[in-house]
Amino acid sequence: MVLKCYIIIRKEVFFMAKVTKDTIILDVLMMDKGTAPFFLEIGMHCLGCPSARGETVEMACAVHGVDADDFVATLNEAIK
Repeated sequence: MVLKCYIIIRKEVFFMAKVTKDTIILDVLMMDKGTAPFFLEIGMHCLGCPSARGETVEMACAVHGVDADDFVATLNEAIK
């Protein structure tokens, strides 16, 4: 799930996205390609494989033994 927030400042619209445990890995990478190293650091090496197109952050964290809440917080801090 991608939560979306739109902010209008001086008639310009800025898009802000927030990662949740339900966000699909591919969606996170599309939000910010700079998040790829975070996945690689915790052993999620198949970022381009088909499972990344349907696997949530929470599912991937469970498989790799990573706390999903901590990982989501790390990703959100990185895409600020």
